[in-house]
Amino acid sequence: MVSMIITGALMVAARGKGFYMGLILVWAVPFALMLWNLAYQFVILLPLSKTVLPIAAPTLYLWIVDTLALRRGTWVIESGTKLEWHIWDGLEVEEAVFFLATNVLIVFGLIAFDNALTILRAFPSLYPVVPSLPSPVLLVQALVTPTRAYDVGRINGLQQALDRLRTKSKSFYLASSVFEGRLRIDMIALYSFCRVADDLVDNAKSTSEAQHWIAQLTRYLDIRYSDTSEKSSQCPTFIYSTFPENCQASLLLLPTDYLSPTPLYDLLKGFETDLHFSSSENPFPIKDVDMLQTYASRVAATVAELCLELVYHHSAATISESKRKEIVHSGGRMGIALQYINISRDIAVDASNGRVYLPTSWLKGLELSPEDIVSEPGSVEAESLRQRLLDVAMKIYEEAKDAIEQLPVEARGPMRVAVESYIEIGRVLRTPGYMVKAGRATVPKIRRLRVAWNALKN
Repeated sequence: MVSMIITGALMVAARGKGFYMGLILVWAVPFALMLWNLAYQFVILLPLSKTVLPIAAPTLYLWIVDTLALRRGTWVIESGTKLEWHIWDGLEVEEAVFFLATNVLIVFGLIAFDNALTILRAFPSLYPVVPSLPSPVLLVQALVTPTRAYDVGRINGLQQALDRLRTKSKSFYLASSVFEGRLRIDMIALYSFCRVADDLVDNAKSTSEAQHWIAQLTRYLDIRYSDTSEKSSQCPTFIYSTFPENCQASLLLLPTDYLSPTPLYDLLKGFETDLHFSSSENPFPIKDVDMLQTYASRVAATVAELCLELVYHHSAATISESKRKEIVHSGGRMGIALQYINISRDIAVDASNGRVYLPTSWLKGLELSPEDIVSEPGSVEAESLRQRLLDVAMKIYEEAKDAIEQLPVEARGPMRVAVESYIEIGRVLRTPGYMVKAGRATVPKIRRLRVAWNALKN
């Protein structure tokens, strides 16, 4: 690139046929060189679909349009200042290089900006406070931060968390993409912890093993929320010595410094309810609607409350404590609605595992037992109960959804996407002949994107 700058300068100084090309090189190449030096590591690691394609596609389009304009005489390059070389008939080489250089600068600039923001937001230990609009000086400072200063364990942990979210929940993976900055990172970390904890219990080979993991997770929370000065070293040691390697990063990333402990402990109580399905004394613990609501509160309302705690932690908006409690309560109610939709979707999958989350009191009203649902989850009666539970879920959703508009402005759109993406599953379940994949109703990708777009527009 340095030789191109020198060549361009010589062309400009000569003021001959290479004058226009020299001006282009002197203008574009220094900035391209600067951007390359600042972000070349990130550029190299990106797939070609994120670098070459965004440059090549608009460049080809502009070449074609420019060819038509030059042939019509819309504009011309002054004779004596151009090389008289052509890419093809009608397209001067100077015009081709100009558009190529412009798109290179745009794409490299966006990549460098994105890389800088990522560094600023991903490493709070290096940059404790990051303004919503970082200054150019701060952006450059981030780009020149040596890679040896990066917290590699945090990078790998976030990558694992993102992969887990992409694999386990398409709805929330889509929703996470519209949250911004450190709020998005913490949301992903929270989801990853909840998923890891749930999998440890669900994938246990016996009830005693599941109880063991609940006890270890409880001990983990005890350490994280202890007041002892040794917890910063005690917690990682406990995690590395106790939990499987693929779970450790999620436990380390959970932002307990600004999350309340009660919802996390309640989440573990919800896991304890699931263990009853393996017991002989109480194999179907969801006896009535109250028990169903208690269960949903523990495994879903708690997560909704934690999400809202993250929203308010990362927001500069001010709100009274009473109003905040009201919104968090509505968020918990929304979490219950989403869990009811989850239960409605998974009747067949749960039945295959010997679980029935539909209230036994509802089953008795149809002269059924939980065993009947386990044996025939696709029966007409089971479908009627699915629709009944969906009715309850949609009623709660309608009552709670207005609270979203009272959230900080930066969180409203993303939270609408998160809620509507999951509520759409309920709407699909009301449609005859809905698509089923692995025993679960699914929302087609195009439909999910349309729902997200409409939620952001509103």
